[in-house]
Amino acid sequence: MNRKYVLTIAVLCTVLIEPIQAFADIKLGVFPRRPADVTQKTFQPLAEQMSKELGETVQVIVPPNFKEFWKGVENKEYDIVHYNQYHYVKSNKEYGYRVIVANEEFGNKSIAGALIVRKDSGINSVSDLKGKTILFGGGKKAMGSYIAPTAILQKAGLKEGIDYKVKFAKNPPSAVVGVYKKQADVAASGNVILKIKGVTKKIDTSEMKILAESDSFIHLPWAVKDSLSPEKTDKLQSFMLSLGDSKEGKLILKAAKVTGFQKVSDDDFSVVRDIAANVELLNKQFASDQ
Repeated sequence: MNRKYVLTIAVLCTVLIEPIQAFADIKLGVFPRRPADVTQKTFQPLAEQMSKELGETVQVIVPPNFKEFWKGVENKEYDIVHYNQYHYVKSNKEYGYRVIVANEEFGNKSIAGALIVRKDSGINSVSDLKGKTILFGGGKKAMGSYIAPTAILQKAGLKEGIDYKVKFAKNPPSAVVGVYKKQADVAASGNVILKIKGVTKKIDTSEMKILAESDSFIHLPWAVKDSLSPEKTDKLQSFMLSLGDSKEGKLILKAAKVTGFQKVSDDDFSVVRDIAANVELLNKQFASDQ
């Protein structure tokens, strides 16, 4: 057989097979709360067990930043997605994603936004932040590290761009590390950030303190695309909720840096919707005043 003919057939087969494989895979999108390489390692054991449970290959996708991650949500590239609370309420309203479970971390089922400073900063109240630079741990869709901390600031009467300067870090750990290194005055992040190993390994967290916390809200959610079948959705939810019942499951939870998953519904995100709506409204008012 002609060698060129054989090569042509081989190339055509590859072209045809790859899209089929890509279509068959279930894509698990994870937001860049932590560095991409850490996130990939963190959720790979969970994805591998999901593959066994669902009978299909589950591929972990970790975009390099929040902007690229959200593009994937908008384009409905993820069959399963792990993200923040605001991401969920927005994706539920606009793209039909359905929540199935939420994290439990350090034994807590809820979380809050926080403003974090160095203990030697001389900053002892939110009112002391006037004229300071705040390093937010992600973009303006980050619930724990932008929206909730902004609610704290607005409650104190501080206006973004007027009373304080805004900078953005790649993710929450980077924001805290940046403030530790005196690259900004305040870090905005979730209130559990000083317990996360990605932070404790890089800085002496005993030199940091939480200045203020927002109202608490349900922990980080997991949702599925509206096209995922009810059978697969139920199987996935049951699997995640049962992980704490076996030795193997507990190892997967440990690798995922959670103490468990909790069953939640859309109604559990009413507080998130209220906080986000108030921040969005006040931001519009502040913008019109300038």
